[in-house]
Amino acid sequence: MNDIKRAINHRKILKQKLNLIQNELSFSKTHKMDVPKGLYEKCPNCEKTINKKLNIQNDYICTDCGHHFRMRAVDRIHYIVDRNTFIERGIGYITLNPLFQHDYEDKIAKYKKSTQLDEAYIYGHAKIHGRSCVVGVMDSYFLMGSMGSVVGEKVTKTFEYAIYKRLPVIIFTASGGARMQEGIFSLMQMAKTSAAVAKHSRMGLLYISVLTHPTTGGVNASFASLGDIILAEPDALIGFAGPRVIEQTIKQKLPEGFQRSEFLLEKGFIDQVVDRKDLKSTLAKLLTFHQRTNS
Repeated sequence: MNDIKRAINHRKILKQKLNLIQNELSFSKTHKMDVPKGLYEKCPNCEKTINKKLNIQNDYICTDCGHHFRMRAVDRIHYIVDRNTFIERGIGYITLNPLFQHDYEDKIAKYKKSTQLDEAYIYGHAKIHGRSCVVGVMDSYFLMGSMGSVVGEKVTKTFEYAIYKRLPVIIFTASGGARMQEGIFSLMQMAKTSAAVAKHSRMGLLYISVLTHPTTGGVNASFASLGDIILAEPDALIGFAGPRVIEQTIKQKLPEGFQRSEFLLEKGFIDQVVDRKDLKSTLAKLLTFHQRTNS
């Protein structure tokens, strides 16, 4: 009799355990894991999920495929220049709405808040391995780094300040081109910035342009492509119109890797493709060489 009772109790316990397992399985199917937001991001190239903290430690480079992630302007400055040497210039510009575009002012306010920048470009005096220079960086997180009146003015002031201090200029570009919300006013910045580059060049001063992903449109067609030395990060998209627009226009299939850094290096448009880990040391060598040849 006792054996029968023990068997019945054992069956009850097994049934309870089975019900618990089934409930857990049912819960896992209908509920996602509680993972904190912003902890991981997906590589746009290989689609591997990467821990953001580890990605920062690896210089914003995918450990699996070597893809170079986009960088914020402030992160780029901290990464490239010597610690505590960057002194920002050109602060306090106000972006206007010359064509009275709907919601343009709201967009600018939103990006100012999210990026903590006044516009899509910052510049200032800095040192790289002890060598003084003027560094400018575009931020593609601010309206895709588009060039409006303020960005054009700040780029121009970069070269004017460098002329006054007789210093070389290094600009990191990352842009979708001229800002469509400002129409002809943004297109005028192409001529304005190009003239500033020419004035800086006539003084015998060095300008290094570093093209990052993406550098397109009016920015690429003006100051970005006018450097004495043009460097680029690996696999960066560089061009005026995008590949899809070109294909639709000429009705032809474009070559593999068209408008990417390596393709442009092969065609002679840029001087060198430099991995991000080697970029600071490469810039320091170029600044040192230029200083010696001018001394």
